[in-house]
Formats: sequence, structure tokens, C-alpha cells
Amino acid sequence: MELEFLGTGAGVPAKHRNVSSVALKLLDECNAVWLFDCGEGTQLQILKTSIRPRKIEKIFITHLHGDHIFGLPGLISSRSFQEGIEPLEIYGPKGVEEWVRTSLRISKTHLKYPLKFVEVNEDGLIFKDAKFSVFCKKLDHGVDSYGYRVVEADHIGELQVEKLAELGIKPGPVYGKIKNGQTVTLEDGRVINGKDFIGETVKGRIVTILGDTRKTVQSVELAMNADVLVHESTFNKNEAKLARAYFHSTTHQAAEVAKAAKAKRLLLTHISARYLGKDVENLRNEAREIFENVRVVKDFDCYDIPLRKKETSVEIKE
Repeated sequence: MELEFLGTGAGVPAKHRNVSSVALKLLDECNAVWLFDCGEGTQLQILKTSIRPRKIEKIFITHLHGDHIFGLPGLISSRSFQEGIEPLEIYGPKGVEEWVRTSLRISKTHLKYPLKFVEVNEDGLIFKDAKFSVFCKKLDHGVDSYGYRVVEADHIGELQVEKLAELGIKPGPVYGKIKNGQTVTLEDGRVINGKDFIGETVKGRIVTILGDTRKTVQSVELAMNADVLVHESTFNKNEAKLARAYFHSTTHQAAEVAKAAKAKRLLLTHISARYLGKDVENLRNEAREIFENVRVVKDFDCYDIPLRKKETSVEIKE
């Protein structure tokens, strides 16, 4: 599980930051990529990475401002030309389907794969399979803006092979039954309870990605005990009045959310183009006044999210 930031800027593209998009790469877990927001130029950013558009199976849109959706029609179209034949699911506020289908209809774009839309209109569970659940909550941004909480299912503990070997149980089909926790009868008549030979369950990981928002209790709820919280930080700590007026957050407010939620790591994004060089370092230092484990992300930063076998931090690949 890995996050790769394709755009970390606010409002309009800049030379050093494209507008919002982040990829949650689940290649080891389910051989797929999930995209969160798709600002203008996202497909150009993807060309500079190892991400393949055909691997993108879900796109979650936080809200319908242009810097979060103007890249959707182009990416959807290009995916069709790049061997994308599997269905694509798009989640987002009411209106996202009309926006996409209208763009494709007027441009006479014909896709080789079906689109499925899930328009979000209330808080709660919006997706679930055997490996992942996705929850959403409405935030505070003037327009409908949502945050998403991705929860991985717990991992079954490892089979204690050494313990089985000590009992003289050799590898074979019986190992699969024991791994599944079944009770099995061996050839010599011994009865083995598979649950006795499985290590501790490994907790699944939690990734929270928020849309643009003021500081809200919903943000804290979505980020509770998250391995990673991705939070906007459009303003510095001294611009709280501006942040409130424009329905955004400051460095301090984002850090307060991470602290209250007991998140393990805070990644600040949606950075205004006016912050350059030393200013970006100052944003990080401001957040660290409240929450220590924080980074201000830049385009193409990648963050590995390890399993919770031990108390580990999320490592950055420079």
C-alpha cells in the first residue's frame, strides 16, 4: 500500500505544483490503483510515474471545484486508448455523473469500458469488499465536499510452521486446512485445531484523505487512529480568518485534527502557490508545534504504508 501525490497545489496549476490528485496504489493488495481527485493535467502527471491508467479502477472525487475535477474527462478518455477495458467506478457528490457524461457526449468520446457512478449524498459506508471498506463524511467547504476513510480488513496471522514441525506434521494439503483455522484429524488419529497454530491477527491499515474543508469534527472522526491523514493546508497559522472565509484550513487546524484523531502521520497538501522555498518549511514547522509527525508533500512524493506488525512510522521515498 502506497500513496503517490500527483498534484499538491491549490486552485490553479503552478510550475512547481499541479492541482489536486493523489493515487492510493494497492498493487500488492488487489493489483489496482485508486485515485482521489483528478485536477487538470493529472494524466500528464501520471505519465511521469509508473502508474498505468488501466490499473485505475476507482476514482473518488471530494468535491466539484475545477481544481479537483477538470482532469477527469481526459483521463477517462485516455484510459480507453491505453488498454483499459475493465469497468471504472467514480464516486463523488451529486453532479459528478452529469459533468462526466456531458463532457464525453459533447466531445463524442466513446469508451471501450463501462462507467459506474456512485453519487454520495449522506455519510457512511460507500464501498466494501473482502479486503477494503470505504467510508465518507461531509465536510465544511461551502459546496458539498467529502472526506474518505479507507479501512483495510485485518490480516490473518501467519501459520506457525515451526510449531507444526515440532509435532511431526509435514507440509501438504493439511497446512491449508490448518491455515484456515479448521479442525483436522491427522493420519495417526490426532486431532488438531487450526486456530492453535495461527499467529496474532495483523490489524488492517487506515488511510484518510480529506477534501477541502474548514476544521470540523467530521475530519477527526474520519481520521481516528489512521496510519496516514492527508489534510489540506491552504493557509499558514496566522491566516485563520482568511481560511474560515474561504472554507479552508490552516497548518495549525490540520495538525489539531491529526492530534485529536491520534493519527500516526499527517501529510499536508493543497498548498498555495504563494508558499515557496523557506515558506514551505515554515508551514511544516508550524504544524509541528502541535503534531510532530508531519510533512508538507510535493508532487511525486511517495509514501509507503507498512502493515501494523510493530509500531512503525510511514516512510518517505525521496
